[in-house]
Amino acid sequence: MISNFDYATLQQLWWIICSIVGALFLFLTFVQGGQTILWQVAKTELEKSLVVTSLGRKWKMPFTTLVLFGGALFAAFPKFYATSFGGAYWVWMLILFSFIIQAVSYEYRKKPNNLLGETVYELFLFINGSIGILLIGAAVGTFYTGSNFTLDLYNRVSWDYTLLGINLRGLEAAFSLFNLSLGIFLVFNARILGALYLLNNIDFSLTPHLESRLRKGTWNNFLIALPFLLYVFISILFMKGFSVDGNGIVSLVSSKYLSNLLAMPYLMILLLAGIILVLYGVLSSSFKKSTMGIWFSGFGTIFVGLVVLCLPAFNNTAFYPSKLDLQSSLTIFNASSSMYTLTTMTYVALGIPIVLAYVIYVWKLMDSKKLTAKEVIEEESY
Repeated sequence: MISNFDYATLQQLWWIICSIVGALFLFLTFVQGGQTILWQVAKTELEKSLVVTSLGRKWKMPFTTLVLFGGALFAAFPKFYATSFGGAYWVWMLILFSFIIQAVSYEYRKKPNNLLGETVYELFLFINGSIGILLIGAAVGTFYTGSNFTLDLYNRVSWDYTLLGINLRGLEAAFSLFNLSLGIFLVFNARILGALYLLNNIDFSLTPHLESRLRKGTWNNFLIALPFLLYVFISILFMKGFSVDGNGIVSLVSSKYLSNLLAMPYLMILLLAGIILVLYGVLSSSFKKSTMGIWFSGFGTIFVGLVVLCLPAFNNTAFYPSKLDLQSSLTIFNASSSMYTLTTMTYVALGIPIVLAYVIYVWKLMDSKKLTAKEVIEEESY
């Protein structure tokens, strides 16, 4: 069956696969979000240990998913990978550095006589959950606003944006109001998901105040995230987009992404379903004492993330536009691997459902019982 796919179908299929992985990563940022609310919701050492232990059991999942996302893009769309990671490397280096210090923090935070002390490692966790996620949002925002690169005839990338004589190599993405708003929204959405996950995972019989702070924090973070979400989606509906004609010529078109949304109604359905699920998860956890909000808001985040990643790539649109030279812009058709590579990858991808089933099984085993204060105390005593 796969051998019957044409080249264009494989290219579109692999953008969808990469987008699904990216959307799953956005759901898993509940770990990063939980790290940023640590000081806000945990007022005692026991509460802090409960939060860090709960998140620490899952911290590898978003990191692994981010690596998988980058690896899939490298294999399926090497021209994009080379352009973005080669030209905007300061953004990606800072993102990767934030995940490195996260790993170090979970490893050494409670080590006796550690060099930096618990507070410094908790600060590292906060940086990973705030700056790291903010920069990821800004990087995703460039799918809509474009980046300052050009490609020559040999596909060598040149990056041209200087501040005080320094080439920022992609950091200028954070200066765009749209990109910055998307990044801030992802930070606060991660905080919402973090609070919802902790509500689902922790036994609050000895720490009722921690539960009430988490429920209050869920609602407060949602109120902060809402205006940024509205700004991002209103901007998407009315901003100019990068359209590609039948000859591969890129041009700016008014309300291009609104046209894409109308031309692909299934994305509209996913978007509405995602927003409703996120809202229900927040309301049920904030006001109805539910502990299942992470699953509603989590799947809602996946749906919305999938729309955000697919909208700038389909319906004859350049997903990585160049602001300096429109014709250097990348599409899923001019940035992908060969048909042979995509076909081989598709056969390998048939094993993905088995891996997902294993992850779900292990997750279920890990969370079959809520984390108790007694369990945390016993772990820290070893």
